[in-house]
Amino acid sequence: MEILAAVGALSALAHESRLGIYRLLVEAGPKGMTVGHIAEKLEMPGATLSFHLSQLHHAGLVTAQRTGRQLIQTVDFSRMNGLVGYLTENCCGGDMSACAPVVKNTKKKKCA
Repeated sequence: MEILAAVGALSALAHESRLGIYRLLVEAGPKGMTVGHIAEKLEMPGATLSFHLSQLHHAGLVTAQRTGRQLIQTVDFSRMNGLVGYLTENCCGGDMSACAPVVKNTKKKKCA
């Protein structure tokens, strides 16, 4: 990833609502999520959601695919991994074991 692409991606994510949308879509995985479902989950008005999604699209972080009448939003995981790779490529002088990202589950699971 080039520096200008990284700056664009980080800039798009540097907003509370866009970061929330992005994290929700990352959680949804490759199947993505409809615009209506995103709006419902985040309790966000459609016009506001549309604005933030356009910023994420412009940065290349999210793609949209029409399925019938629905618009499915999906994270571009290759782009996400490229950004993480760009941020960590020279980490700790090449000793990736010292600074590899740690995935932390912040969601509380309900017991059955």
